[in-house]
Amino acid sequence: MTIMKVSLAAAILAAGALLATGCATKKYVQATTAPIQAKADQASQQGTQNAQQIKTTQEQLKELDEKTANGIDRANEKAGAAEHDAQDAGTHAADAAKQAVVATQKSDQNTAGLASLRESVASLDDYQVQTATTVTFGINRDHLTTEAQASLDKLAQDIQGNKRFFVAVEGFTDSTGERTYNEALSRRRAEAVVEYMVAKHDVPVYRIHVVGLGPEKPVDEARTAAARAKNRRVEVKVYTAPTVAATAGPPAAK
Repeated sequence: MTIMKVSLAAAILAAGALLATGCATKKYVQATTAPIQAKADQASQQGTQNAQQIKTTQEQLKELDEKTANGIDRANEKAGAAEHDAQDAGTHAADAAKQAVVATQKSDQNTAGLASLRESVASLDDYQVQTATTVTFGINRDHLTTEAQASLDKLAQDIQGNKRFFVAVEGFTDSTGERTYNEALSRRRAEAVVEYMVAKHDVPVYRIHVVGLGPEKPVDEARTAAARAKNRRVEVKVYTAPTVAATAGPPAAK
């Protein structure tokens, strides 16, 4: 009985020792791991803060990239617009330069033409009638008779070889009929003469001046058939100028 009590007491003591040892170990572990856990928690918190900071920085960089890209696009647009404006300005400048050249050329041409005209007008007094002929027509007729053609042939022979001349062709009618009709008829008669001179004798058309005067300037004002026959006519006059005096060519045909 005594032995059993001793054994039980020993067992209780042993268990108490174990419990005491276990509590001491737990406290030791807690005391040892607490700083480590605190540092781990601190590291985790710092990691979270760093991750947030990195995210914020990335967002800021993205925003900066977008602004930079937009700025580059706007700069490119402005550069393109400036280049287009520069091209337009260059085109306008080129057009203006061409127009200036054309205007200068026209001005030079006008100046030369005016000088030539003045010389021609100044030399008109030097031209004198070299030869002349008159051809007549039937009533309401505007075609040349055989006699009229012969007269024109003779006139063309007289001016062969002459380089400084012009021909005045004036058509007329008698006073009967309407004035408008007579003016047109006198013009057709004059043109018949011109056509014959140019086609048959190669007289340059630019040397011929043509006018239809209708019943104006009658050669005979009598109211007889013979007088009217004389007035149905075309007068052809060849004007020439001496070679020394005629420094300018004949006046331009109209």
